Amino acid sequence: MNSNPNPLNPAEVIVHHNVAEHRFEVVVDGFLSVAEYEVRSDTVVFTHTFVPSELRGRGIAEKLVRAALGWAREENRRVVPACSYVAVFIERHAEFRPLVA
Repeated sequence: MNSNPNPLNPAEVIVHHNVAEHRFEVVVDGFLSVAEYEVRSDTVVFTHTFVPSELRGRGIAEKLVRAALGWAREENRRVVPACSYVAVFIERHAEFRPLVA
């Protein structure tokens, strides 16, 4: 259960692509959430998605993964969902399935 009495407005979540660190990131209330990846030729391997417990249940992981998969699509890269969250997300959102390598 989320202990934050103020639910997060999804429009307030701004995803930043940190190319140097190979991750998509969001900072909310001073907490960093990330979706990390590795580039291998024309493939992107999504390795880890992390949202601190203080922020869970607020849609942040979904925003991160949507942004990351959108970037992969724009870059014409295939996706390997090594991260379980990314794998389940793709399974639940058919529009991203064609990206899977």
